Amino acid sequence: MIKRQIFEELKEHLDKKEISLIVGPRQAGKTTLMMLLKDHLEASGKKTVFLNLDIESDRQFFVSQNQLLRKIVLEIGEDEGVVFIDEIQRKEDAGLFLKGLFDMNLPYKLVVSGSGSVELKEKIHESLAGRKRVFELSTINFVEFVNYKTEYRYEKNLCEFFELDREETQRLLEEYLSFGGYPRVVLEQRVEDKRKIMAELYQSYLERDISMLLGVQKTESFTALVRLMASQIGNLVNVSELSKTLRISAATVNDYLWYMQKTFLIEKITPYFKNIRKEITKSPIYYFYDLGMRNYALGNFGSVPISSEMGFLFQNFIYHLVKSKTENSATQVHFWRTTDKAEVDFVLDKLGEVVPIEVKYKKLTQPMMTRSYKSFLSKYHPKQGYLIHIGEESEKKVETTKVSFLPYYKFLDAGLS
Repeated sequence: MIKRQIFEELKEHLDKKEISLIVGPRQAGKTTLMMLLKDHLEASGKKTVFLNLDIESDRQFFVSQNQLLRKIVLEIGEDEGVVFIDEIQRKEDAGLFLKGLFDMNLPYKLVVSGSGSVELKEKIHESLAGRKRVFELSTINFVEFVNYKTEYRYEKNLCEFFELDREETQRLLEEYLSFGGYPRVVLEQRVEDKRKIMAELYQSYLERDISMLLGVQKTESFTALVRLMASQIGNLVNVSELSKTLRISAATVNDYLWYMQKTFLIEKITPYFKNIRKEITKSPIYYFYDLGMRNYALGNFGSVPISSEMGFLFQNFIYHLVKSKTENSATQVHFWRTTDKAEVDFVLDKLGEVVPIEVKYKKLTQPMMTRSYKSFLSKYHPKQGYLIHIGEESEKKVETTKVSFLPYYKFLDAGLS
């Protein structure tokens, strides 16, 4: 069993009246997480019922709210209990259905999950405004991955493990960058078995999620766009160029990119700028939710990435660390590019105060920074900056900015000021 960090947050939220809504990519572990919550509740004497809309025999109970309530009362009675509903996106008008249940002021706590779908990320959020808290379950993150791989021996002092066993730490990083964090992939030992599972996940995504959303069976142009996006993580995305390459309209490219975001395949970040005439155009950058899925789309899954690839994979990896540190806060994550091609990988903007973060897949033994990074410091004079790498920790003062050179595992514990 792979321990998930979000489990404790969900446990604490079980006492809250609002709906606990667990969202994330298909096969990220939502059902397993809900079953663990169910076991935890039943161990403490609480009554529960678990319904899954992917199971045909359970769908009959969702014909109406009254029908569902009759099923709940039959299973756990009219007193307090917890109702688990898995794969809610299968229910038409799911948001209104759940809103109606919540507004009845029933004695039941609702814990609901759903995989990536437009219905889930748009209509349910809108319908349940003020009635739910969203918990986004990603695929296995690096800390969860390392703890599982080391059998939780260093769970309480993981940074010390990283510091002492550099060779094993590097091996684990390379494995994670190659295979990603889908639970079923992580749990398999043989590369061939990992590849078969990822093939199944990839085809399921295209054939179930995308074919259903687009209303078509053939998704060649969509698949081609996924491959193109996989080849340019960390690079500016020009919709016009993609349109010409794929021979489809720019409007269709934009629609497809939107679907990819709504189904937890890619994430978009926009440029940081104050002077729109000097900063580059508003072309965004995209990163993949899961590196294994990205590598499979590109045909690189299961092989050791070439050195030129590792830099972009590492950058995507650091993006997720940055995102985890800034979620549920007022901080926005951007990147910085100028017309003369100066660039900084990530710029955190918290109410006008900025923190630049540069990423290098190198073993830096002494403080070194690019001309672009220095250009950002001289232009915006931030209090704090970071350069994340795989070498030694150090620090340097540049005018009024303190620049911390951190190995990525130290960045895991760093507070972002």
